[in-house]
Amino acid sequence: MLLKNGSELTIRKAVREDAKHLLDYLNTVGGESDNLLFGAEGLGLTVEQEERYIEGMEASPASAMLVGLIEDKIVSVGSVSAHTRERNCHTCEIGISVLKAFWSVGIGTCLMNEMIGFAKQTNKLKIIHLGVRSDNTRAIALYKKLGFQEIGLYPKFFKIDDEFYDEVLMNLYL
Repeated sequence: MLLKNGSELTIRKAVREDAKHLLDYLNTVGGESDNLLFGAEGLGLTVEQEERYIEGMEASPASAMLVGLIEDKIVSVGSVSAHTRERNCHTCEIGISVLKAFWSVGIGTCLMNEMIGFAKQTNKLKIIHLGVRSDNTRAIALYKKLGFQEIGLYPKFFKIDDEFYDEVLMNLYL
């Protein structure tokens, strides 16, 4: 996919061999933004734990981890995580991150469209859910552009440097 800056973005499913690069990416992206559920400390996983997580995503017909690459460098990551219990297996959670150097060139839109397409093709998922920090207006605008609807607010969901931030809850009905 050609981006606004002329770069070529490739999106594919994550594979076990991506584990080390994914952890490096997550440590970097976590330190660039306070919009994620983790900071510069990353997720605190070992390479082996990340490999097992990727393998679990690969094994699920309704879950996927996607990586966005420019010149073989991971610049974005997205995941579709389906619930597994019978009463809510028609729902999934979606998450996305993009390296700050690549904000505003269309990666978020491309990756979100790929994840929504994946969810639709499962023929099982009917609702995509996400949460976003209430002051992340750019992300909220993107999600609305893609058809997500605000369904609620989780007050004081995030606590960053002893300050609280609300989370906007959003759904896309497929």
